[in-house]
Amino acid sequence: MKIGHIIGRVTFGHKLDAYKGGRFFLVMPATREQLERGGYEPLPKGNSLVVYDDLGADLGDCIAFSEGGEACMAFCEETPVDAYNCMILDKLHYTPPALEKTHE
Repeated sequence: MKIGHIIGRVTFGHKLDAYKGGRFFLVMPATREQLERGGYEPLPKGNSLVVYDDLGADLGDCIAFSEGGEACMAFCEETPVDAYNCMILDKLHYTPPALEKTHE
């Protein structure tokens, strides 16, 4: 599971019935450095992905999403999806592990 920030909506002219009740969003995955700072600065082009959401997320929300085979597990029937929104995060507290000192 990864953490990301919703930065846009994706609209299709036609979609499968399995997608009924949900939407597609453009999501920017968060890096460890962004989690430490608590802010989201744009990553270089090509790092965003399309995530299916049926939980009611919206632009600007921070979400946790799964990718690949795990993303497809949310559907009752075989449905093509690369990423699925697993949860909408209200708060995120991140304390990075302390760096180990090496003995010389």
